[in-house]
Amino acid sequence: MRQTPLLDQHKALGGKVIDFSGWALPVQYAGILQEHAHTRASASIFDCSHMGEFRIQGRKAIDAYDALITSDTGRIQPGRARYGALLNDDGGYIDDLITMRLGDEELFVVTNAGPLDRVAALFASNVPGLADESAETAKIDVQGPLSRDILVSIGLTAAAELRYFGLTRAEWAGYPMLVSRTGYTGELGYELYMPNAAAVPLWRRLLEHPGVAPAGLGARDTLRLEMGYLLSGQDFDESRTPLEARQDAFIDWHTPFTGRAALEKQRAAGGYSVLAPVWTDSRSAPRHGFEVYRGDETVGLVTSGTYGPSVERGIGLAYLPAELAAPGAVLAAGPRRIAIEVTELPFYRAGTCRK
Repeated sequence: MRQTPLLDQHKALGGKVIDFSGWALPVQYAGILQEHAHTRASASIFDCSHMGEFRIQGRKAIDAYDALITSDTGRIQPGRARYGALLNDDGGYIDDLITMRLGDEELFVVTNAGPLDRVAALFASNVPGLADESAETAKIDVQGPLSRDILVSIGLTAAAELRYFGLTRAEWAGYPMLVSRTGYTGELGYELYMPNAAAVPLWRRLLEHPGVAPAGLGARDTLRLEMGYLLSGQDFDESRTPLEARQDAFIDWHTPFTGRAALEKQRAAGGYSVLAPVWTDSRSAPRHGFEVYRGDETVGLVTSGTYGPSVERGIGLAYLPAELAAPGAVLAAGPRRIAIEVTELPFYRAGTCRK
């Protein structure tokens, strides 16, 4: 397994390390429920150094990148970020990504670990002037309602002025950093990008704050699912399009991009399944891979599911025929035919991410 600069720190803290997309990462420390609750109430830190980072400089390179993705980078102002996707010719997901504009002719792009090798190869062959900084970049996420105050207290005062999906360059202990007000939990939070050498000292400094605790992949998953945030490779892959995943709000249709023709054809034809939020009235949860039933008829498939600690019921996402994806529809899932109801996102509505 690949290792992040923080692996020894996770082991020293008693983290249970697992294989996640080929990386050795902690799934939990004190426990998923405790870490989830701490993030919602205070602030947690997550090691996300497994993700991919790319720097794109120059007009020619930016135009080449722009032609690949669903976002129009011309709409992204300096100091701002935008969510989008990289698709294949059939409109299926290769990956989702965040594009940040550092300057008029400089972008910083963040991708996921699972398809990283393919994404890197695709970028390298299509985007001149692109630099793959994944191997030399560490990433620590600070998430929770106290995260702003915590970052200011350790000297990252630039965080205080950032709006949601804003970003800025900063410096901490002599290390250059990029700070973005983004995250995957639904709470006020920041993602910190830094040289690998800065990861351990920053991690340790953050843990000195009484409001900070480490959190692993388990809590990250329950937190993101309560918000309805999708997981690359699980809630979508190359067999699914943004139309099916209901992410078409992030498509800039006025600009050309790979897969656009296929999406336009699919949109015109209709008749495709869509990803719908479902929940139960108990702790029982639909689980990844569960089939969904209407009576004895199989009508869909659950992609993500868990007990939602903050909403105190089972929650999940499932691909369903459009006519069954309306809130209030009652279906069943899994071998025990758990009763599920289609609802609306987010499941959890008290998040602080935009405050």
